[in-house]
Amino acid sequence: MSTSLPSSSDPSQDVPQTAKVAQVASTDAAQPPARRRRRWGRRLAAMLGLLGLGSLWTLIHSTGYFSALGGTPEGERLVRMQGSAQFLEGRFINPWMREQMDLMSVAAAPEGQPHVFWRWLLGKEQRTPDRELPLVTRTQASFGAPPASGLQVTWLGHSTMIIEIDGHRILTDPVFSKRASPSSLVGPARFHPAPIAIEDLPALDAVVLSHDHYDHLDENSIRALARRGERFYVPLGVGAHLEKWGVPAANITELDWWQESTLPGGLRLVATPAQHFSGRSLRDRNATLWASWAFVGPDHRAYFSGDTGMFPGFAEIGEKLGPFDLTMIEVGAFDESWAEVHLGPARALEAHAMLRGRMLLPVHWGTFQLAIHAWSQPAEHLWEHATEGTVVAFPRPGETVVAGQPAPSEPWWRLGEAAERVTGQVNGQSAEQAAGQPAAAMLVAR
Repeated sequence: MSTSLPSSSDPSQDVPQTAKVAQVASTDAAQPPARRRRRWGRRLAAMLGLLGLGSLWTLIHSTGYFSALGGTPEGERLVRMQGSAQFLEGRFINPWMREQMDLMSVAAAPEGQPHVFWRWLLGKEQRTPDRELPLVTRTQASFGAPPASGLQVTWLGHSTMIIEIDGHRILTDPVFSKRASPSSLVGPARFHPAPIAIEDLPALDAVVLSHDHYDHLDENSIRALARRGERFYVPLGVGAHLEKWGVPAANITELDWWQESTLPGGLRLVATPAQHFSGRSLRDRNATLWASWAFVGPDHRAYFSGDTGMFPGFAEIGEKLGPFDLTMIEVGAFDESWAEVHLGPARALEAHAMLRGRMLLPVHWGTFQLAIHAWSQPAEHLWEHATEGTVVAFPRPGETVVAGQPAPSEPWWRLGEAAERVTGQVNGQSAEQAAGQPAAAMLVAR
């Protein structure tokens, strides 16, 4: 006896699979154009959302999960800050300014001028070098016995220097990382490698910091110096960053303006006033102090400006602690939009005179792009404006300036060809022997 399967009342069950796919496709195609656009818009939004989340996670990861932002002053440190004459309503102030500056006000444009953003975006200035810069690479062997002159400074780029004065060795504003930024992926990148690695630094008596901006205070550099057991001398509040990054509290000395600490051997480290601002995020504006520094030894005196605008304090510092055998004054990252917090070349010469300085070493230029001007403009303007009788040194990164000796004076930033990185011989001398000689002796042209 045979049986037959009942026939289906749904004729679609008899349609082949390929026909079903075609049917779905034709159905989708038959949808109104507006509906199809919405579907693709949602898909695109989802993809962009995933891409954005991935980018955000990568950026956060590159900051060490915000570790680069540093610490927050609290407890006894905060109480001491609150006792400062410069601390008002929860923030540090510049006593000479009626309106205080911070990151947001610096970006504002003077009346009648285009906004800084548009000048940065549309400007034609050559803000980075188009060739490799001449570099004097250094090793620990470069720094042997104290210099016979009693005072010499090795410029490592920007505001990072090794100051050797009256038998002491000081490192200022150490930034050895690739970028002056909270992120290892974005932010101003170096024009040149650091002339010496942290592990190759000679023995130091102190590390001195001027303030907490990223081009002066670098987390990775601080962590590496902390592993060496270095002692730090910083303005009020900056110690909170250092402690978060592994520096023991016992190795941190925080000073207010005009306070000082004396190293064994008699070198006085005096925190002196400056006109600037601080902060590593939008939430800690002017939460820590900024300072310049005077180094007063038994036989020599040197001054480091940190970052500052023109203010009457230069004359007071020069009167109380000068004259200075050598001044290290910022000349870069200047603009009329923020002239109150950055000197620029012309005002640096004025400050040098007010400080009663003998030799001027321009710093805070030639390493990072931090402003709208051409990368070499600070040195070029200083070269043009320096008057007869003013001694200005123009060392290459890694070169040493010796007080009382002829200053490096060649405009190396104008070189038509790149210079070789000096690692061994320079005109028949080792880099160590040539350090401190006039700049012409340090160049090996390709």
